[in-house]
Amino acid sequence: MCKVERRRGMHANTRGRRRAEEKGRPMEEKSLPRIEPGYVGIDVAKACLDVALLPGEAHQQFANDAAGRAALVVWALERGPHLCVLEATGGYEAAIAADLTAAGLAVAVVNPRQVRAFAQAIGQTAKTDTLDAAVLARYAQTLQPRPRPLPDAKRQELLAVVERRRELVAMRTAELNRLAMLTSPTVATWVRAHIAWLNTQIHEVERTLRAAVKAHPLWRTQERLLCSAPGVGHITAAVLVAELPELGILSRQQIAALVGVAPLNRDSGTLRGRRSIWAGRASVRSTLYMATLTATRCNPLIRAFYLRLCDAGKPRKVALTAGMRKLLTILNAILKQQIPWQTPHETEFAAPLLC
Repeated sequence: MCKVERRRGMHANTRGRRRAEEKGRPMEEKSLPRIEPGYVGIDVAKACLDVALLPGEAHQQFANDAAGRAALVVWALERGPHLCVLEATGGYEAAIAADLTAAGLAVAVVNPRQVRAFAQAIGQTAKTDTLDAAVLARYAQTLQPRPRPLPDAKRQELLAVVERRRELVAMRTAELNRLAMLTSPTVATWVRAHIAWLNTQIHEVERTLRAAVKAHPLWRTQERLLCSAPGVGHITAAVLVAELPELGILSRQQIAALVGVAPLNRDSGTLRGRRSIWAGRASVRSTLYMATLTATRCNPLIRAFYLRLCDAGKPRKVALTAGMRKLLTILNAILKQQIPWQTPHETEFAAPLLC
């Protein structure tokens, strides 16, 4: 017998023994396929919503109107995703995020810059609406950002009033700058009339803002506590109540990072870079900047802290930024402990409060 035939015989005998052994074994139960939770990525545009589902389902597109959003909610409920992720797009995402949340789905609105960095990290350099939806789904699957509840109707109304005041103030500032450079008396008259109208509108919006805060028991208490700190006025308190609901809940490190007044390291090897603030909520930071600027004049604690940093050779902007963080820490402690501001020499509790 040749070598090839002997090998074939050996293989045949081996297969025969395996079949005989398998016949004597009890049949094993086949395990059911493991169903992974789905992750939905939604790329939001003004006209349409591009949707991707992981694992497995192809790209879908819905119109960004009432009917299209309703169809998307039905489509998502049929699949029961673990998490839906959208990018913040300046307001276009608000309606679909509210609809998905109202349907009982977990929704996370994430920073577009972080999503783009994630896409570059996984080698996705091309950019289309379809690809963006797929990247969002993969971002949700990989990082699983924490869903955050959307503000209720009253807070959304308060946020809208705060934003409208900010727009009016920006328009007034632009007109005042324009007026200083005008040479035409006719145009200057028009601009002055517009400035007067803007002042009237700003006063009306501020009255509405004060009334909305006073009509809500929790907001009214928070405003009273915040305004007890020298340098914090009613408008600053209203902005913090509307745009920083985490104040009084998070730790001082977390709240400073959330607002964007925490200095971040920029070190590599033996290089020690300059610390600087980064990201955060710019609108809250600008409001806090003006409050700190006032506090350096009328708040004894912030004034002493600011002057001490300036005397130590720190640039004024650095000292003011440090004062912003200290003022934010104080306000966070005031709301957390539900105790109004008191100067350190008046009570023993002020020392741990101001740490």
